[in-house]
Amino acid sequence: QGDIYEYLLSELQSAGKNGQFRTPRHIIRMMVELANPELGDLILDPACGTAGFLVNTYEHILKENQKNGVSTLTPQKKKILDEESLYGYDIDRTMVRIAVMNLMMHGITNPQISGEDTLSKRYNEKGKYNVILANPPFKGSINESEKSDELTVSTSKTELLFLELMYNCLSIGGRCAVIVPDGVLFGNSNAHKSIRKLLLEKCRLDAVVSMPSGIFKPYAGVSTAVLFFTKGEPTEKVWFYDMEADGYSLDDKRNEIKENDIPDILESFKKRNNEDNEDRFKKHFFVSVEEIKSNEWDLSINKYRKEKEVEQNHRKSSDILHEMKKEVKELMKGIDELEGLK
Repeated sequence: QGDIYEYLLSELQSAGKNGQFRTPRHIIRMMVELANPELGDLILDPACGTAGFLVNTYEHILKENQKNGVSTLTPQKKKILDEESLYGYDIDRTMVRIAVMNLMMHGITNPQISGEDTLSKRYNEKGKYNVILANPPFKGSINESEKSDELTVSTSKTELLFLELMYNCLSIGGRCAVIVPDGVLFGNSNAHKSIRKLLLEKCRLDAVVSMPSGIFKPYAGVSTAVLFFTKGEPTEKVWFYDMEADGYSLDDKRNEIKENDIPDILESFKKRNNEDNEDRFKKHFFVSVEEIKSNEWDLSINKYRKEKEVEQNHRKSSDILHEMKKEVKELMKGIDELEGLK
């Protein structure tokens, strides 16, 4: 039933009836794998939409607590997972209803979904959550008088405010996987820089996965990245990965293709500290926080990745001059012949 409901949601969204686009489910699954939520974690999506992150988190925890396809959860632990682990908020009442139904269709009888603007003064759950997974609205804005007093960054841009909100909501040691537009990575306003500084100095920014611009087609063509960070300790080095393919064509049709970096992202992330991640010509590598700081906290991969130079054999200038002289001589000879015809 849950799979059917998710399919119907995808059809509704592609027809544009709800005015919002869904995060591709394979990208959600990648982010859930990175964050690895566990039984007992309190998990939040502060802009949950259709609850795709919460559904996939629920399925991930169920899968991790199986043996030979049979659940190892006691009724009490299952009750904690169903009723006290997953929390979602959305400003759109229609999305709240869809999210509640989506979770119920996946077996959660009493979903913890609320209609609330988590950036507003009415919301405050500081330090409560162990895991946050989200794809918050891009290019949104909030009225300054409505903005929560807990948000100190001087901006009305929601993509920056949500990052500070997530930092505030995480407990010490809590982890967050979030999708951001590329502008967050290199924007040069004071607000952009202060958010990146926050993530690097007061969190351990574990990974920046740069994604190609076709990921959200046909709904939007914006380039995005996944940030994965852990609250409570400063960053020493950041692991970057340049995703070039996600298993689907990067045009409006998004047809399935063979090329897919996601399995390699997940495998390489797990092995990142035991592999050579110093080669800037590769798809993934480390960059020290000192180098990032010297570049005004810039987190765009193109700032650090090196492109392989293609060797070209250029002709000698003397050979080119000799050839030009030869062509000029032939041209003058042709002109003389034309004048002789007169």
